[in-house]
This record gives sequence, C-alpha cells and structure tokens, in this order.
Amino acid sequence: MTDTRLIHTVGVRALEWLWAWRDGFRLVPDADPEVGFLDRFKPVGELAVICGVLFREGVAGARQAKLARQLLDHVWRETLDGGAMLVRAQRTEPVSTIPFEVYVPFRELGYRRPEVEAAVALAHRTTTWSAFEAAPTRRLGLSAFQRRYGLTPALSEADALEATWLARTPEPWTVEGHIAYDVTHTVFHLTDWGARPDGLPPRLAEYLAQWLPVWLDDWLDLRRWDLLGELLVVDACLPRPTLDERAWAGFAAAQQPHGAMPALRDMPSGGPDEVFDQVYHPTLVAAFASALATSRSLTALVGADA
Repeated sequence: MTDTRLIHTVGVRALEWLWAWRDGFRLVPDADPEVGFLDRFKPVGELAVICGVLFREGVAGARQAKLARQLLDHVWRETLDGGAMLVRAQRTEPVSTIPFEVYVPFRELGYRRPEVEAAVALAHRTTTWSAFEAAPTRRLGLSAFQRRYGLTPALSEADALEATWLARTPEPWTVEGHIAYDVTHTVFHLTDWGARPDGLPPRLAEYLAQWLPVWLDDWLDLRRWDLLGELLVVDACLPRPTLDERAWAGFAAAQQPHGAMPALRDMPSGGPDEVFDQVYHPTLVAAFASALATSRSLTALVGADA
C-alpha cells in the first residue's frame, strides 16, 4: 500500500497551486458563438465538485480546508458573480443543462441563487432535458445530478447506465483515450464521486478490480497523468481499493514543485491563461484522487489496528 503521507501531500500541493492560480477560473461572456459562452463553466463546476469531496471525506488539514473554502467563495463571488452568471448562461442557452450541473455542487455546499432554481423547475417541467441528445455517460451524469438536486430523473440511472461502455464490460484492450474517460466518469456518477461505493454494481466492481491494475500500468508508462489520476480515483471508489504503490509513486513524481500536474508527459509552455487551461484539470484530479485515497488509506490503517 502507498504511504498515506505521499498521497495526502499530492492533494495539499494541488490545492495550493489552484489557489495561487484562482484567476484562471474565468468566464468569457463575449465568446465567439462557435466556441460558446458556456465553454468556460466546466472548470468552475469541477472545482465545486472536488472541494465538496474534500469537505465530505474530512481528511483535509486546516490550511487545506481553508484554501478550499476560499476558492469556492472566490469563484462564486468573482467568477459567477454570486450566481448571476449562471442565470445569464441559462437565458443565453435555455436548452443547455450545463448551468444546472454547475449549480448543483454549489447548492450542496450552501450557495444559492433563486433565479437559477426557478429556471431548473421550469426546465424539469418540460421535455427539454429528456429530449436533449447526449452521450450515454453524460446522460447518466444528468440523471445523477437530478437525483441529487431532489428531482425525479427523466431517465433512471439504472436505465441510463445500460447504454454506457462500462455496463457492457467489453474486451478490456479496447480502452483508449475517450473510452477511458467514459469509464471513469461512469464510476464517478454511480458512486456520487466516491460517496457511495455501493452504488457501483458488484459485476462492474469485479470487472474493474480485474483490469484496473493493467490500465494503471499502461497510462503510467504513457505518462498520461490526467487519465492516470482519474483511474486512481476509480481505484479509491472500489470496495477494496489497492492504492497502487507504483502508480501513486509515478503520479506524485510527475507533480511539479509548485503543485501543478501536467496532463501529458511534461508541463506545457505559454502564457498564464494557456498554461492554466492545459493543467487545471489534471491538478483538480490530483486533489480529488488525493482526498479519496487518503481517506481510504486511513480507513485501512484503522481497520488494521482494530
């Protein structure tokens, strides 16, 4: 089993970098229509999800917890203008589910905006979201977010799951880039980002336990840090996580001294905004993987001492 201190340190350093680079969480209200106004909301929503995991698992030190709350306050107040930008986004693209999906984790952490909730109620009464065309994993995620919000999903999570790649447990050698991300996010949605390991059906947990060590080795050798981090999260979501020592050692070694995690091989070059856009996600994933793996490692230690 990997040393708990090493796992925890990865998350501390990642959060410190995210705080130092907090202005990278920015929106572009006048974005080109070909890009879309909602393109920049994804990092903000992911930050809220990962900070929620950090608080839930209760493994953050005082400084780490303080930075997470400061980050949330900053992006809610400065980036989202107290939720006003979510209202604007919903009015700009009424069919999109993105404002809703970004809002849910903030709402769970105590941030509220009545106009967003009114728009959610209206959208849920229509056929907009049920008719919205989406990839199977995205559809599963929308159903999970609706349940977490307190709505009856337009499509049940059990039915949404059946259309995903993972539910069919195909030949493991067909896993590559985008399919691997489909696998990881299917697990994230089924387990509520690690909160409910029993949300993963036993047959899928067995399939993942069998093949995950191979995938970890593959992506470690390829130095695909973003995907390796997500697979380390999947490992922590399993009933019996391995906390793979070789994978964690390689992942930790790839992290930069200032805390950023490159997505692929080495750190990119460029201006601040360009660098942020390329490394914010693997750095968020590093914080996510660290929080879950630290929690599982401490649980295992307590169990061993009992």
